[in-house]
Amino acid sequence: FFSQGSPNEGQLRGSSLRQHTRTTSSAAKLREHPQKHQSSIAGLLRRIVKPPASSDRLVQHRLFGSKDTQSAFDLERNTRSPAMAGPVPTASALADIYTDDALPIQTKRWSSLLSQFESEYGHPASVVARSPGRVNIIGEHIDYSLYSVLPMAITADAILAFSITDTPADSETFTLRVANAQSDKYPSRTFEVPIGADVPIDSKVHEWSNYFKSGLSGALELLRRKHGKDFRPKGMKILMDGNVPVGGGLSSSAAFVSASALAVMLANGEKTVDKTELTELAIVSERAVGVNSGGMDQSASVFSQRGSALFVSFSPSLTARPVFFPTTNPELSFLIAQSFVTSNKQVTGPIHYNLRVVECSMAGAFLNAALNPAGTKLPTDASPLGISLHGFHEAYFANNKLPHAEGASAEEAAEAQLRVLIDVTKKALTSTEGYTREEIAKVLGVSVPELEQIFMSKLSVRADRFKLRQRALHVFEEALRVLQFMKVLEQEAPKDTSDTTAYNKRLGDLLNATQDSCRDLYECSAPEIDELCRIARENGSYGSRLTGAGWGGCTVHMVPADKVAAVKEAWEREYYSKRELTEEQKEGAVVVSRPGSGSAAYLLKSGGL
Repeated sequence: FFSQGSPNEGQLRGSSLRQHTRTTSSAAKLREHPQKHQSSIAGLLRRIVKPPASSDRLVQHRLFGSKDTQSAFDLERNTRSPAMAGPVPTASALADIYTDDALPIQTKRWSSLLSQFESEYGHPASVVARSPGRVNIIGEHIDYSLYSVLPMAITADAILAFSITDTPADSETFTLRVANAQSDKYPSRTFEVPIGADVPIDSKVHEWSNYFKSGLSGALELLRRKHGKDFRPKGMKILMDGNVPVGGGLSSSAAFVSASALAVMLANGEKTVDKTELTELAIVSERAVGVNSGGMDQSASVFSQRGSALFVSFSPSLTARPVFFPTTNPELSFLIAQSFVTSNKQVTGPIHYNLRVVECSMAGAFLNAALNPAGTKLPTDASPLGISLHGFHEAYFANNKLPHAEGASAEEAAEAQLRVLIDVTKKALTSTEGYTREEIAKVLGVSVPELEQIFMSKLSVRADRFKLRQRALHVFEEALRVLQFMKVLEQEAPKDTSDTTAYNKRLGDLLNATQDSCRDLYECSAPEIDELCRIARENGSYGSRLTGAGWGGCTVHMVPADKVAAVKEAWEREYYSKRELTEEQKEGAVVVSRPGSGSAAYLLKSGGL
C-alpha cells in the first residue's frame, strides 16, 4: 500500500530463524481463549508491578479484547502537556503542508488521488486526512522502554481521501469501503462493522487493510467514550495513497494508522481533533496488528512542525517540543538511504521487534528482583507490557539516592542515574549468552507458565534464550546518548560559526555509537546497513546509522553539505550499482531529508484542491 515492497515482502532472514526456534504455547492459547486468561495475567502482573495511583488520569484500552475486565495492562496515562496541546491543523492549501520544492510533485499526486476517488466511487471526496512518516535522528529502540527520543517528520506520507455516508437508523451495522491508489497490489475491501462492537482484526494475517482497521478501532473507542452508548458511526468511502517505503524504518504503518484514525474522527463529526488524543489512540491502535510500538513513530507523525526535529518524552507523561539545529559551517544535511532489505515488523515480530519488547520488559523485572529490596513492585506504566526498564529506573532510585546529585540540574541528575544503571546492569546481568525461561522465572519467583503469561501472552515470540544484559545496556546507554546529543545541540552550540567541524563531529560520534550499539548489543542491524554506513563515513559523513526498527530498511546520515554529492556517488558506485533495482527504486534510493510537518486535515473545495 506504500511504494516499494509486495504482499510477500519481509521474508524472515535465515540466520535469525536458526537463532530463534521456540514458539510459546501460552500465546497460542490466549488467541483461542483471550478472556479466560486475562484475569490470571492481571493477577500475576500484580505480583511484579503496582497499579498507578488513583489520582492519575487513566484511560482504558482493551488490549485483551474485554470490555468489562480492566487488567493492569489496560492502563495508559492520559495526561496533557501544554507543549503538546492543540488540535490537528486544517490546511487550506498544500503549501500549508509541504515545502516549496515538494509542491509540484505533491500537487500532481493529490490531483491524481482525487480523480481516482471520483472514478472509484462516482462522486468527489470531501476531506483528505494526512500523516507523515518519520526518521529518527537518535534514540533507537528506547521509546517502548519510555526513554526520550529525537525524531523528525519527513515529506513522505499517507493521505486518505474520503466521503461520508449516513448509517440508517434501523441498521445494525455500518459500512466502510477502502481502496488503494495502487489497486494492482492492494485490492479494495468492503466490510460491515456491527454498531457498538469491536472491529475484528486478525493480526496473524498480513493484510494491508488491517492498518486502516486499526486506526478505525482506536478512533471508535475514543468516540464511544465521548458520546456514549447511543453513538452511531458513519459509513465511509476511502481511497488511500502512501509513499512511505514499507519496511524501510520510516514508520509507514504509523503514518497509515494515524491518518486512518484522523479520517474516522473527522468523518464522525469531530470538528477539531486533539493531537494528544490522536497520538495516544494511534499508539494503542497499531498494537492491534501485532506490533508493540512504543510511541515515537506516532508522536513524530502527529506533532512534528516544519523545520524542526521533535524531542519526545514518555515519562511521567507524553510530551513533545520542537528542537532546532544551530547554524554550522559546514552546514549539516541529513541523508536517508534505503538498503532495499525489507523488514516488516508485523511479519518478523516474533524473532525481531516484538522479541526485543519482551526482552526489555523482562530485563526491567529481572533487575528489579535482583537489585531492589525484596517485595519492591515496579510502577505500572504505558509501555507495551506495563513493565519497563524506565519503571525499574524509577524504583531503583527511590531506594538508592545519589548523594552527589543534590543541587544538580534535572539533565545532570538523569545522566548520573543512567551511568549508575549501566554499571549495576553489568554486575547484575552477567550472562552474555542470554537467560532461559527457567532462569528468569526463578529470579522473579514465578513458574515458567506464569512467566509466559505475563510477558508473552499478547504476542508470539520465538526464542530459547533472552539476552537481557545486551538489551538493557543498549537502552540505558542509548538513553544517555540522547541526553548528551541534546546537551551538545542546545547548551553547547558554537559561538564562532566560521568552522564548526569539531562540533559537527561530536554530534556525529554519538550517531555512530548508536549504530555500534544497534549492531552489537541490540542486534538489529544487517550487513547491508553496516555497508551503507561504512561507505558514508569513508566519504565524509559525520555520523551514520540505521533508523527505525532495523534488520534492513533505511539508514540516516549526518553529512556536511559539501560532501553530499561525494557520499551519494560512493553509494551508487559501491552499493546500488551492484543490486538489481528498478528505475523507480534508483530514483528514490537516497533523499535529502528536511524536517516536515505533522498530521493535517484538508477540506476539499467542491471535491478538488
